[in-house]
Amino acid sequence: MLVDSHCHLDSTDFDNDRDDVILRALDAGVTRMVAVDKVELADRHECFYATTGVHPHEASTGDLKRVAEDLKHPKVIAIGEIGLDYHYDFSPRDVQHRVFIDQIAMAREAGVPIVIHTREAWDDTFAILQEHWVPAGIPGIMHSFTGGPVEAKKSLEMGFYLSFSGIVTFPKALDIQAAAREAPMDRILVETDAPYLAPVPNRGKRNEPGFVVHTAKKIAALRGVTYEEIAVATSANFDRLCLRRADRYTEKFNVQ
Repeated sequence: MLVDSHCHLDSTDFDNDRDDVILRALDAGVTRMVAVDKVELADRHECFYATTGVHPHEASTGDLKRVAEDLKHPKVIAIGEIGLDYHYDFSPRDVQHRVFIDQIAMAREAGVPIVIHTREAWDDTFAILQEHWVPAGIPGIMHSFTGGPVEAKKSLEMGFYLSFSGIVTFPKALDIQAAAREAPMDRILVETDAPYLAPVPNRGKRNEPGFVVHTAKKIAALRGVTYEEIAVATSANFDRLCLRRADRYTEKFNVQ
């Protein structure tokens, strides 16, 4: 059993074979998937959960009222992906900051984790999280973690789980591999971010949830453990993090 903690199966890339992609994932042992900002998939498929949120790219146009409404859905487990993206700056940075902080407040009130997207914005992301999120004592997810050991340590200290995508399988991703090797076993997740970031040996192709098996196997090799151990640990981590509200979350973090 494995969980793909982050995928975009609503993408038009899957319009011709979405059901087949889901069946292939189930056949590969990926028994649960998280559809990012797509409640409809969670409604239609028992194996899906969902998140809701305004991505930093859409910060200028996103609808926070829609996010608040989605949070009422029983299979919506987190707000995300939210954060900052300074690579494209599709929305002005001040608007990204405001919408990020607003959604953090919504997650705190609802008692759900947040799923962080950060690109070329580590310092500002950490500063906002330290001020607005960490005091709540609620955990979260660093989606498609692309930092190294330094960013991993800071994220972990803030109570975040590190979710590794197919990038960890890329030969030159040495810093990410170091983070995957060193992170506590009870604080890691795996994801595809499908249709993006397909892992080796499917790099360059359309990604799909079943390919998360390759990411899990790479992390197992980095850590010197079995694939089965990674599958069990990451699935248990997902359950602990995402399948109960914060007021029932008992794990204590050493936030510094």
